[in-house]
Amino acid sequence: MATPHHPAGHGPATGNPYDAPGGQAHPPAWGSAAAPTICRACGGQTAVNFKVRAHTGILIMMRFEHLDGPFCRDCGLAVVRQMTYRSLILGWWGPLSLVVLNPLTLVWNLVAHFKYRALPASAPVQGRTHLDTGPPVLRRPLAYVALIPLAWAVWVVTQIVTHSG
Repeated sequence: MATPHHPAGHGPATGNPYDAPGGQAHPPAWGSAAAPTICRACGGQTAVNFKVRAHTGILIMMRFEHLDGPFCRDCGLAVVRQMTYRSLILGWWGPLSLVVLNPLTLVWNLVAHFKYRALPASAPVQGRTHLDTGPPVLRRPLAYVALIPLAWAVWVVTQIVTHSG
């Protein structure tokens, strides 16, 4: 049986990557940074593996989306901005989404934002570019669509409190 041809740098690696001098294999300690994590979008060398989420609420139905890393600083921030923006526009239109699920999604993405923002800048691999970060979420006009269901929720709670006497 013939072995498949793999271009240089692609396909299975040969040998043990943990071979130490003297022929003894020593895998890296748990949690050590033995191998850099590479951005899946641009190939940047400094990346973190963290999931970014989006939520859509549609009356009694809902839809969950996520995109797994690893992403570098710029690509991660671009994904966080896009998914958060989508959640701010579409995530509030169901009762459970309004009260629980979309707020949790936004908090999760805030954590992701801080994780990616804390990374040092990294250059993309030759021939690739970072994802477009676009403007910050709160500088996008449609992000304020979230104020409509939030104002409605405040009105409902106010009505319940004032009329429960």
